[in-house]
Amino acid sequence: MADKTFYGRVLCSGEITGEALVTHGGLNTLATFQKSALKNAKEIIGSDQNNPDLYGKVITGKILCLPNTIGSTTGGMVLQTVCSMKLNPSAMLFANEIDSLAASGVILAKYWENSTMIAIDKLGKEFLDYVKTGDTIQIKLDGTVIVKRM
Repeated sequence: MADKTFYGRVLCSGEITGEALVTHGGLNTLATFQKSALKNAKEIIGSDQNNPDLYGKVITGKILCLPNTIGSTTGGMVLQTVCSMKLNPSAMLFANEIDSLAASGVILAKYWENSTMIAIDKLGKEFLDYVKTGDTIQIKLDGTVIVKRM
C-alpha cells in the first residue's frame, strides 16, 4: 500500500519516525497520564477507562494521533509534567485545531523542560480516518506527516 501524506500546522517542530497510537475519542490528559505519573512509572500506560483506544496501552515514545484533548483545566500542566519526567509521547498529532490547554502544556514543556515532543495540529479528519495504530509515521520539520503502510 502506498504512503499517504498530510500537512499540518507546526506548534513544536522536530523530525522523527515512529509508531502511531491512535485514538478517535478526545484525550483526557489527566485520566490517561495521572496514574502512571503518580507512580513514577518508567512509562505511561493509558489509564482512562473511558478511552478504549488507549486504555492499557504504552503511550511513552509513541506518535499519538488524536482529534483533540478533553477534560479539566489541569490538562496543560499534566502534559508539561509528563514531559518533565521524560514519559511523554514522542509526538502529538491533532486532526483538529489544538485546544488552548494542550497548547499551553506542549509549549511550556518545550521551553521550560527542554522537551523534544513534537506537536502538529490541523491535520484534518481524513488523517484520523486513515492512520491506524501500529502504522509507521514520519514527521518532517515543516509539518509534513507521512503515514507508511506495508
